[in-house]
Amino acid sequence: MPKEPEPRRVVLDPEGPVLVEGPVEIVLEDGSTVVSDRFMVALCTCRRSRDYPLCDTSHRRKKRRRGSAPGQVGQE
Repeated sequence: MPKEPEPRRVVLDPEGPVLVEGPVEIVLEDGSTVVSDRFMVALCTCRRSRDYPLCDTSHRRKKRRRGSAPGQVGQE
């Protein structure tokens, strides 16, 4: 019997990227692909990354207003 593949672990972080256990092949909207052989891959969810779809930590430039709930972003 063939061994079933182990599931990939995906970690969701409301303040940052989606972390996926690699290696991965990412298919973009236009049909092109991005391949990463890293053990953990950070996928951009804010679309600010210059290396989209991979995260370059551009989301860290977002400023949160005092007293706002997590996930709510203030003006830059």
